[in-house]
Amino acid sequence: MICFIISPYFNTVDCTLVISENCLTLKWFYSHLTDRSFYGSMDTCSSKVFDINCGVPQGSILGQLLFNLYMLPLGDVIRRHGVCFHSYADDTQLYIAVSPDDEESVNTLLKCILDIESWMAENFLQPNQDKTEVLVIGSEDKREIVLSKLNNYKTSQCVRNLGVIFDSEMNFIPQIKNITKTGFYHLKNIARVRPFLSLASTEVLMHAFITSRLDYCNALLSGLPRTRIANLQLLQNSAARMLMRTRGREHITPVLRSLHWLPVQFRIDFKVLLLVYKCFYGLGPSYLSDMILKYEPSRTLRSSDTGLLVIPKVRTKHTARPHLVFTDLVCGTASQRASGPQRLFMFLKEGLRPTFLI
Repeated sequence: MICFIISPYFNTVDCTLVISENCLTLKWFYSHLTDRSFYGSMDTCSSKVFDINCGVPQGSILGQLLFNLYMLPLGDVIRRHGVCFHSYADDTQLYIAVSPDDEESVNTLLKCILDIESWMAENFLQPNQDKTEVLVIGSEDKREIVLSKLNNYKTSQCVRNLGVIFDSEMNFIPQIKNITKTGFYHLKNIARVRPFLSLASTEVLMHAFITSRLDYCNALLSGLPRTRIANLQLLQNSAARMLMRTRGREHITPVLRSLHWLPVQFRIDFKVLLLVYKCFYGLGPSYLSDMILKYEPSRTLRSSDTGLLVIPKVRTKHTARPHLVFTDLVCGTASQRASGPQRLFMFLKEGLRPTFLI
């Protein structure tokens, strides 16, 4: 995975290229992008007024949308090389499966990067070399072989992607440490004002600063050993004790049950089951729905109408280890026995232990 950051991207956009697109809707923004000026001011002194010939107005969501339109041709450049990518505003990410013995895949990636840099130079954009990072995911011996072919680019063991820290081994230890560190920092600040707050106000703070971090992209932690997410559970336990003013010697399970808080492991399972449910019934995003297939046997069986899912095959033990954890959890819980509003409840209840759902 390669993360490109463009800097400073808003100030170098050629507005005439955006407006020149043969689209009536873009003509609506003509007055928004032209006849603009600026001046500098300090105390009582001001500079002369200068015209702005490039850049898009900042401070609104429209600026990023216009920049996305400006970056649309870059997608065609990347697709010519058969490289997968995600792009939004100044953040462009490239994904490609590379084998250590396959020189062609590495050369394809390098050619794609060169074409991207050429396109950016032609369109008055410049990649920020200090923030552009390369992350190679795989076993340590194979990573070293691939990294030796990417000496000209800054490689990193961890890359932040949409607020989540991905590491080269995909064990999410840096992400868990970051959540724990940030969570306990906010918990310490909440403890200072806890004597002056009511229970309802404190619970709002807990959800805003602690629970939101525990739930953000927590489906990525599915299949991890319980020992690895123990620190996250410790953070949740500390938040519950502070909220209910419970002593450390008292058992935490009744406290969590009284708050209707699922433990961290069950929150992860809940998120996975909810995503599977949405994809199973056509409510989820297409990139997830395409990966979930309904089980349709070649002949008539009693399991034909039970709503089971196809269990994908894996070829390596490293991949199979977290996969087997959710084989029975997900692929056997898409039950059709319930209908209407009760379907989601039955789906989740079958996948989770009912201890914290009653």
